[in-house]
Amino acid sequence: MLHLSQNEAADQLLSDDPLALLIGLVLDQQVPLERAFSAPFDLKERLGGRIDAEDIAAMDPDKLAAVFSARPALHRFPAANAKRVQELCRIVVDEYKGRPADIWKKATSGDDLFRRLKALPGFGEQKARIFVGFLGKQLGVRPPGWEEAAGRFGQPGTFFSIADIVDAASLVRVRAYKAQIKAAAKSGA
Repeated sequence: MLHLSQNEAADQLLSDDPLALLIGLVLDQQVPLERAFSAPFDLKERLGGRIDAEDIAAMDPDKLAAVFSARPALHRFPAANAKRVQELCRIVVDEYKGRPADIWKKATSGDDLFRRLKALPGFGEQKARIFVGFLGKQLGVRPPGWEEAAGRFGQPGTFFSIADIVDAASLVRVRAYKAQIKAAAKSGA
């Protein structure tokens, strides 16, 4: 089981549902990562116990924004992220026939996987590399060249990102690393 939200029910959903995992990744910016990765569980509850790419893609955008904005909001910027999640679901439906895991299962190489991820809303270069590393390290998705496509996030024994979070202790180590990087950037080092 994954351990990104540090909430057993939410982590089980992330482990079982590739769309939930992708939604968590879209939301993993400008909020604590536990909140980003617990939000898919909350979204599922708000949508009547199911998250489905076709349903979300077809929703009225204002209704989806209202679901995201209901207290407690699913993200610090609920309307913008509702839009990103809806666009993600449209891509899953239009390009992957409603099967989100095909994004990585059908990748022919690390570069292909990276390209597919980077094309998703909310995925810049770094997030795409992190997710390539996550897929390789935690889900065993290792197309040829995945380590190169992941860059430093594919290296074993590191604590750089979500790719390295396997329990509460590794979360603490990743947080410490990020704080160190932030402090170095502030000091100009």
